[in-house]
Amino acid sequence: MTPHDDARPTAGHSTTGRSAATALPGRPCSIAAALQVLGEKWALLAVRELFYGNHRFDRIARNTGAPRDRLTARLRALEEAGVVERRAYSERPPRYEYHLTEAGRDLAPLTQALLAWGDRWLSPEPPVVLRHHPERPDGEDHADGPGLHAGHPLDASWTCRTCGVEVRSPDVTLEIHSPGWDRQGPTAPGPEAAGPSDDRATRERS
Repeated sequence: MTPHDDARPTAGHSTTGRSAATALPGRPCSIAAALQVLGEKWALLAVRELFYGNHRFDRIARNTGAPRDRLTARLRALEEAGVVERRAYSERPPRYEYHLTEAGRDLAPLTQALLAWGDRWLSPEPPVVLRHHPERPDGEDHADGPGLHAGHPLDASWTCRTCGVEVRSPDVTLEIHSPGWDRQGPTAPGPEAAGPSDDRATRERS
């Protein structure tokens, strides 16, 4: 049974919760929590295909090159995390498409950043170009047809929503809000500083 034939209801809500950033070994960090959901290649490539408008399992499998069993597992994990949701497009037989939730759509800057980095450092000839189509203030149509605008290649920047200024790395400082941690690591020995691997090593030494 393939995922789009699966008649089980969609999860729709994340099972990781807001505490995921503090439930992992090592430094409490939202990056670590995000990687628990997105840190496997097939997960991000599936998200890419959904952004490209490919919602059915067969197309996602073909365009990512993922083994079907691995892709099934990744899509179900994304669904359980609230990143994607299934929508029925056939009742007999029951078949489903995958769509990004609000949390999934918020991954657009991440996928754009990965694309831009890959274009700069890994792909002399970018295989995909994102084009930005801002609305024309005069409401005029483009010469190619009604409602069409030529747009331009997207060159996005990181801008602060508070002050509207483009963000540069030297202008950003780190503020640690996790008790028992500072920039260099744990400030004192304690449970928050020891993950499962630390406990195992201690038992092996004893």
